[in-house]
Amino acid sequence: MTFRAFFSSPLRQRLLTLGLATAGTALFWLAELPLPFLFGPMTACLLAALLGAPLKGFGQVSVGARTILGVAVGASITPALFAELPTMAASVALIPFYIVLIGLIGVPFFRRVWGFDAPTAYYAAMPGGLQDMVIFGTEAGGNPRALALVHGTRVLIIVTLAPIFLTLVYGAALTNPIGAPAADIALHELGLMVAAAVIGWKGGERLGLFGASILGPLIVTALLSLTDLIHSRPPREAILFAQFFIGCGIGVQFTGVTWAELRRVVAAGVAYVMLLAVLAAAFTLVVTGLGLGDPVEAFLAFAPGGQAEMTVLAIVTGADLGFVITHHLTRIVLVILGAPLAARLIRRARSRD
Repeated sequence: MTFRAFFSSPLRQRLLTLGLATAGTALFWLAELPLPFLFGPMTACLLAALLGAPLKGFGQVSVGARTILGVAVGASITPALFAELPTMAASVALIPFYIVLIGLIGVPFFRRVWGFDAPTAYYAAMPGGLQDMVIFGTEAGGNPRALALVHGTRVLIIVTLAPIFLTLVYGAALTNPIGAPAADIALHELGLMVAAAVIGWKGGERLGLFGASILGPLIVTALLSLTDLIHSRPPREAILFAQFFIGCGIGVQFTGVTWAELRRVVAAGVAYVMLLAVLAAAFTLVVTGLGLGDPVEAFLAFAPGGQAEMTVLAIVTGADLGFVITHHLTRIVLVILGAPLAARLIRRARSRD
């Protein structure tokens, strides 16, 4: 029996993925490399995927892991944060200009340089959630595989380079305690966190809330925090669990990628991330130069990575979670709201051709 034949079933593919991710985590831990529970599984799964291994993601387990980060952000929403919101208004107001510039640069870049069709170029350029952009882009007539690879590449590179940039340029340490051990948190608070995660996630899905796995738990936990029922983030073990499955998800995204896709689609994604990095750095300089935010928090707020991944980095650097997530939520909401409108405009333009 061949290797591929043996791993033809989804269960065995997931066991292979789990084994590689665990091995990667152990290697990063033993080598004392930063964020072993994020970068270990991400690196192992990415390399295996590029080598053609038949990997498979963990479905609802991975989605459920994101609820932990929603709870972590929600727990940081306190009355003190609301008092700080007016001070964020000026930097949040820059987000629409940021998105417009991304569109003005990104769409022509994908269209003229890489030859993407109009819907694929638009939804590849927009820095929204990976799943959201693939869904909207596919409905608009775009190429779902190209969109998934471009956005997967964007998240992969940002998550890989952001910690290096934070440590070398800003001198930030990635050693901030990510949470107290579960044994140190009151049992009733742990129960409330679990309830907030499940109710927020599933309730958000029923209501059609975008990003329900993060935003639903965030909203429910914020209410518990503001009513003085929760006083701490999820335990350390839960945050590490979330990191592990987020890392797996990034790597597994490249399963089945061909050399042709690497040369064209992934290369386009890499080149585009370089442009986004310059734009994000410019806005970071504006925010810090005007005294609107701390350099580390401004960098994380405008870094065009995934919401979950930026939450992890904000936690490990000790950045203000409220500041970082407020900016990312604003960006994602604006991109999501603009996506159906863009789809209609693209369809009208095509019907006239």
